[in-house]
Amino acid sequence: MICDNLENLSKYSEISKKTADFLISLNAETPAGHYEIDEYIYANVDIYDTKLAENCRFEAHKKCIDIQMLLDGSERLDCISPAALKINESYNEEKDIMFFENPENLPDASFILKPERFVMIYPHEAHRPQMALEGVPQKVKKAVVKIHV
Repeated sequence: MICDNLENLSKYSEISKKTADFLISLNAETPAGHYEIDEYIYANVDIYDTKLAENCRFEAHKKCIDIQMLLDGSERLDCISPAALKINESYNEEKDIMFFENPENLPDASFILKPERFVMIYPHEAHRPQMALEGVPQKVKKAVVKIHV
C-alpha cells in the first residue's frame, strides 16, 4: 500500500498519464458517477457518510489495484495482511471483492484520506475504508479508481 501526495503520481509506473491527469482534474465539485478512463481503468465518485470502525469491513480484490482519494472531507483507512483475517464473504469474481471479519488485533497501518492525497492498494492487501475520524461520522466525496492488472 502506498500513501502519497497527488503531485507524486508520475512516480508510480502503475498509474498512466491519462489516469494521473484524471485524478488531478478531480475536486469537490466533480459530479458523483462512473467514469471510464480507458478499457482497463475506470473510476467511481461517490458521496456517503463515514461510519464507526465496527460498522466497516476489511475487503480485498484479486483483479484490480485501487487508488482512493477524498475530494471532500476525510476518513480513515486501515490495512492488514489478508493472512491475518478470517473470510466473512467469499470472493465474488464478478465484483472482484471479498470481505473479512474484523480482527481483534490492530491493523498493520492506518491512513487518513483527505483531498490532495491518495492511497494505492494492491490486490494482495486487505483494507477497511469509510471509517469516521475520531468516531464522528461526516459526509465525504471520494474517488476510487480501479486499474485492472
